[in-house]
Amino acid sequence: MGSTSAQSDNGGLGRRDLIKRSAALGLIAVPTMSFLSACASGGGEDDANTGAKKSKGPVSKENPFGVNKGGKLDVVVFKGGYGDDYAKAWEALFDKKWGTKTTHLGTQEITGKLQPRFNGGNPPDVIDDSGAQQIKLDVLFKGGQLFDLAPVLDAPSVDDPSKKVRDTLIAGTIEQGLQGGKVVALNYVYTLWGLWYSGKLFKEKGWTEPKTWDDFIAICKEAKADGIGGLAHQGKFPYYINILIMDLIAKTGGLEAMKAIDNLDPKAFVGSDAAKASIEAVYEIVEKGLLLPGTNGLTHTESQTRWNQYKAVFIPSGSWLENEQLKQTPADFDMKFLPIPLLPGSKLPFEAIRAGSGEPFIIPSKAKNLPEAQEFMRMMLSKEWSTSFAKEANSLTILKDGVDPSVKLRPGTQSTVEAVKAAGDANSFNYLYPSWYSEMDVAIQNASNELMSKRIQPAEWLKRAQAAVDKAAKDPASKKNHRD
Repeated sequence: MGSTSAQSDNGGLGRRDLIKRSAALGLIAVPTMSFLSACASGGGEDDANTGAKKSKGPVSKENPFGVNKGGKLDVVVFKGGYGDDYAKAWEALFDKKWGTKTTHLGTQEITGKLQPRFNGGNPPDVIDDSGAQQIKLDVLFKGGQLFDLAPVLDAPSVDDPSKKVRDTLIAGTIEQGLQGGKVVALNYVYTLWGLWYSGKLFKEKGWTEPKTWDDFIAICKEAKADGIGGLAHQGKFPYYINILIMDLIAKTGGLEAMKAIDNLDPKAFVGSDAAKASIEAVYEIVEKGLLLPGTNGLTHTESQTRWNQYKAVFIPSGSWLENEQLKQTPADFDMKFLPIPLLPGSKLPFEAIRAGSGEPFIIPSKAKNLPEAQEFMRMMLSKEWSTSFAKEANSLTILKDGVDPSVKLRPGTQSTVEAVKAAGDANSFNYLYPSWYSEMDVAIQNASNELMSKRIQPAEWLKRAQAAVDKAAKDPASKKNHRD
């Protein structure tokens, strides 16, 4: 398939697959289910991506890319909420099997460390291109820097060679790595986004989970009266507050409101009742002084740590939050996931959640050890490596049934599994514009930063967000990206 249209009717990403895997973890029980196969471009040889043949060893069914025995591999991973111990475990398994020598770097400075290497034509072989300093995927793609992963997806599965790798993945997860009709990133971790709170604090205060925006604001007001911030957010990284803003728009206006933004509609923001109502609701938090004092000037870890210290009730984040805050979280904190509460007349139910695949792994087109890089990624999508990731990173991968039943998840991660179960078949969704249009994404984040700091009003936020959409729409490359 040559289109980049999202294939799921609900814009979601295989919630049934996560439930089925969760059953394997002993968390829930569900019946056997059928799965949709994901869609991506197919075929291709090594030199189709790079224009040059790469050195490789003998090819076989067990060695489809011709890994060189005793060869090399250069791996760089973002050392964030998942740490990098999982990658070190993978690399040990890889070197043991193939006799290779793998070099490893775990860092949060992805752009700082790697931009010079890309510019110099000497990039690593496999990169987890994530975090606040991610090198934007659309920028890399436009520069011809990304290897088309179709050969990996069409290779035999490590666990069942009668199946292609692509057919072992949760339906819909491949779309997250699309650029211009090609899958150039493998988003490896099944991720949820939303609000988070402490079960212990809720119990002490006698609060119940707010399902409406009015109830959410009421808790924030009670907290303020008790000297606690209602909402903390990671002010120096407005990506996080956009979880609240953009998900509120999707839940208020329904999937059409979400797709209008992804499809660069001329009325995606200005002229959208859902966007207007949502941004005005979020600004209410600012106007009524319900933010954690000082949160606008904090980094993600600083803000999250204050939240762990019970200085705020809610914080927006993704399902990596529990891992990222392990050292700062009290043992009895009881971390809980909360879907975004509803405004009146919302088209999606409270249980609806943003769910999809995150943590994009890429292979640069100029990777020096391309056979080894492709085999490494193929092995990432084996049950052994998926289970290893779950043990080390307390998270689920995009591989169907990919985790050994002995692996147990921590409370916060388990709460996301329960949220996925509650969402129902049609109530998971996800935006694609952040990976398709990084400049637009940053512009909207900057507008949100101004809004939360009370430097602009909701009407100006809508104007700036729409201007970012309109600018992206003028780029001829945008015509290759469309959601049905």
